[in-house]
Amino acid sequence: MGAHDRWTRLLDVLGERGSLDIAEAAELLDCSTTTIRRDLDALARQMLLTRTHGGAALSAVTHALPLSYRTARRAGEKQRIAKAAADLIPRGSTVGINGGSTTSEVARELSVRSGLADEPGAPALTVVTNAINIAVELAIRPQIKLVVTGGIARSNSYELIGPLAALSLRGLSLDYAVLGVDGVHPHSGTTTHDQGEAAANRALAECAATVIVVADSSKLGGQAFAQVCPTSSVSVLVTDSDAPNEITEQFVSRNISVLRV
Repeated sequence: MGAHDRWTRLLDVLGERGSLDIAEAAELLDCSTTTIRRDLDALARQMLLTRTHGGAALSAVTHALPLSYRTARRAGEKQRIAKAAADLIPRGSTVGINGGSTTSEVARELSVRSGLADEPGAPALTVVTNAINIAVELAIRPQIKLVVTGGIARSNSYELIGPLAALSLRGLSLDYAVLGVDGVHPHSGTTTHDQGEAAANRALAECAATVIVVADSSKLGGQAFAQVCPTSSVSVLVTDSDAPNEITEQFVSRNISVLRV
């Protein structure tokens, strides 16, 4: 297991338990206590956890890990979800995409779709995003017209948030919005940990005729601090095949199309 995989696993376990003992972590990851101690020190320097005597504890930012760590989680599911979501968006559409590991995969799928560059002239897609990393990837794609919101950059998600982000979206009309969220619940809708992110993403959803939520099964039924949009605003939920029937059926009963891939 490489360092990145160990760090991701350590942060996952720490998020679940709140604290972690070095000896326990070494047994869990099947490596030496020296390696674990070195890993915890490295993560502490990045302010992703707080070192304690004999282990580590949650820091204030562990609940919202940087995108580089979250991307490695459930990678196979996210790639399948992303492809299914991208397939819903036809050529010539205007689509908004927020920040996140799964939505970044959606943007990547859209950018390499075959046939996008076949017809000269008008752009094959127009993408509006508040995510810096997505903008960087799409800026080199001449077949995609890219619109980036203003705002203050948030380091954990690479998203631009704040009043300027919402102001940038005012008056725009989108065919689709693809939203990555921290939780999606049949009653309380879509939620995220950060209130600023929620406000920017809500503005994106309000511009769109069709809202597509991309969320792996671990996020179904979950609720985070701030609401992005109510359940009634969601048109399609794309998730993985592990999604429990009892939860997906509740979304279907609320007129949401559910794709399990």
